[in-house]
Amino acid sequence: MSDTTPATGTIAVDAMGGDLGPAEVVAALGLALKAFPDLRPVTLVGDEAQLRPLLAHARLTAHPKIGVFHASEVVTMDDEVMTAIRRKRDASMLRALDLVKEGAADAVVSTGNTKILVAAGTLKLRPLEGLERPALAPVIPRDDGYFILIDGGANPDAAARHLVHNAILGTHFCRVELGVARPRVGLLTIGTEEGKGNQLINQTHEVLKQLGGLVNYVGPIEGFQVFLNTVDVVVCDGFTGNICLKSWESLVRFVSRELKGLIRANPVRMAGAVLAKGALDGLKHRILPERHGGAALLGLGGCVIKAHGSANRHSLMNAIHEASELVRGDFNHLIVADVAQANRLFPASAL
Repeated sequence: MSDTTPATGTIAVDAMGGDLGPAEVVAALGLALKAFPDLRPVTLVGDEAQLRPLLAHARLTAHPKIGVFHASEVVTMDDEVMTAIRRKRDASMLRALDLVKEGAADAVVSTGNTKILVAAGTLKLRPLEGLERPALAPVIPRDDGYFILIDGGANPDAAARHLVHNAILGTHFCRVELGVARPRVGLLTIGTEEGKGNQLINQTHEVLKQLGGLVNYVGPIEGFQVFLNTVDVVVCDGFTGNICLKSWESLVRFVSRELKGLIRANPVRMAGAVLAKGALDGLKHRILPERHGGAALLGLGGCVIKAHGSANRHSLMNAIHEASELVRGDFNHLIVADVAQANRLFPASAL
């Protein structure tokens, strides 16, 4: 057990679920504490026998914002969802969620199995009143800023009401995360003409047009508009969103590898790269997925951040900070009010 009692506003970090191990998590926590002086308290959840020496090596043992909660098991990428939830009750991911459920923490950061995190988070923290399912909301760069993609993969089989709820979730998250007072919301489809798209898109489009001030809906958008300064929130089902997200991440890494190869192939280009180092570093900082360390799982009775399984210390640092800021933002009550209003206008049975 921990020798410290987690405080209100605490972030429970699953220290064991990532590919790079708990040492990378501890290193990320050290970076976060230095970079963000107002960071909320953090409880590392995992094998105490591994975590204590790592904290000692990082000179963080006595830090007032750090606690440790022992968990003897780990959820792996090969685990089946319900098997892990039933049989690995002392797993670090599940114990971190329990801390939020019990009120000992307000947020969870995990690099673990996405399916299990979504399922366990839904079972333990429950969807907010009026919602049926949570949605993943990664932050992605575009012209002159960033946009929210929702859903990034939590709910592949969506109905129109889920997409309407995603528009509300994305709107509130965009205000807190990106500071956009009135986010522009677009519905991702294959054409902007009326009636262009499948039944799900057309049903959602008709409802979003009638939501009034709840959502600043600007209409359907196509794929080639996503990275332009067209909207601040891109709404889609989790199947489409996950493909978009992974395609973007793959493209970023492909372009990065190609650019490095082309530069190194020619001494003149290498000299030019030295001169352009500042610009190239700036571009890297803007477009790499680790710029925003994780995707928020929105719509639950607690904040959950899903970081990449392969997340490095810099990515995890940003994920921990994002959780801290979301706890500070505390916008779930606003979501509940707007969802209730939308559901009164359009009962779930009608969608």
